[in-house]
Amino acid sequence: MNESTPAPDYLGTSQPRLVLYLPHRPNGLAQLVAAPNTQALMAANSNHWRKIVTLLAKIASPDAGDWRRFRDDELFRQTALSFTPWLSETHAWHWVGGKDNLQRFSGLTHRAQPLTDCPEVSMDPGLRLLLTPYPDYRQLSNAVVEHVRSALRHQGFYGKASA
Repeated sequence: MNESTPAPDYLGTSQPRLVLYLPHRPNGLAQLVAAPNTQALMAANSNHWRKIVTLLAKIASPDAGDWRRFRDDELFRQTALSFTPWLSETHAWHWVGGKDNLQRFSGLTHRAQPLTDCPEVSMDPGLRLLLTPYPDYRQLSNAVVEHVRSALRHQGFYGKASA
């Protein structure tokens, strides 16, 4: 990549089930775009990025107990990372992590409502929009992840919606 080539703004499949929007790019993104690989992303970056892809896997994995295998083998075949301040034109669920990050989406009109049992997380099922704290263990604990998974399960994200 030379100075006139813009930085990539997307990593993952073109047909994701879930897109996580973040305000900053990982090191080595240009190489990762050509061959998305979770292990390579984690190796080229700080522990911060390991946490991000782990939380993405914990939420996106169809089987909550199999998130490690999903992270290492399936993550970028089923999800994507976007570094743009607008929602991609996919039929995916859109996850914006962090209040400061959400502020970048100046034209986004939504009707996200806080989850009853987890008010720090909001959802707009019509837009398929998920708003959470920034994807870091301190802000997005395993308990919060389970609330997110439950809300997504109710919306049919993992397959048939349950009552």
